[in-house]
Amino acid sequence: MSPGDEQGYTETGQTRTRLPGGDPYGGAPRRTGRSSSRGLVTVVGVVVLLIAAIAFANRGDGSATDGSAGKADRPKAAPTAASGTKPVDTKSANIPSGFAHTQQGAQSAAANYAVALGSAEMFNKSRRDAILQAIMTPSTVASSKTAMDKAYTPDFSQSLGLYADGTAPKGYTFVSRTSPVGTKVTEATGDAATVEVWCSGLLGLAGEKSTNPVTNSWFTITMKLEWTANDWKIITHSQQEGPAPVPGDDKASSSEEISKAVDEYGGFTYAR
Repeated sequence: MSPGDEQGYTETGQTRTRLPGGDPYGGAPRRTGRSSSRGLVTVVGVVVLLIAAIAFANRGDGSATDGSAGKADRPKAAPTAASGTKPVDTKSANIPSGFAHTQQGAQSAAANYAVALGSAEMFNKSRRDAILQAIMTPSTVASSKTAMDKAYTPDFSQSLGLYADGTAPKGYTFVSRTSPVGTKVTEATGDAATVEVWCSGLLGLAGEKSTNPVTNSWFTITMKLEWTANDWKIITHSQQEGPAPVPGDDKASSSEEISKAVDEYGGFTYAR
């Protein structure tokens, strides 16, 4: 994959962006061709869900006598409710740090590291080096910096409408954000964990004459973490597309609205 196809990762994985032709900032019209069919689907969907809910309520305990699988045979999803565990209150290079030496701590670390790796700061050499120094294991910092330098080239920045140093032209707002939707541990030992982070990402240049408008993508980042120096650090990370939901009929916002949102809405410290 080439740097121009990805959003902030090199060969280890990066957000893929599909830039549409044309400029939506002039006021992209709401898609109306599917409105009637979508309305019918919605009504049918509600009826189906209602019938399913009634059947669920009346099905009993799911024992073998009614032909259903026992509760012990059903796959268990990772809990999504708030755990009550206090989020970390320390930072390194302005990135949350000091996560618990638990699977939950590993998930929190992975979510916060995904945000850092997908941020606009990765386009600035000094900030990128500081981020990698903070989140990678000591043995992989140097190689990660080299790999990222090969990805974040002046040509890559210019392909997004930025200056060679990664800064946006006057009157434009560069947007590169990653928002974790959920996390799960796929493998864990005492001092190692593999965590998958399902994310939604934003990438583009907001401005009236931008040819690279801000677009949305969905992807999953897989991180192999190691417990070192009393914190979780990344050994390797990779990325794949999806799972992606069906796009809605939301009307594209103007460049002014996008720029204002980026300036006014701050990020979060993610905790499981």
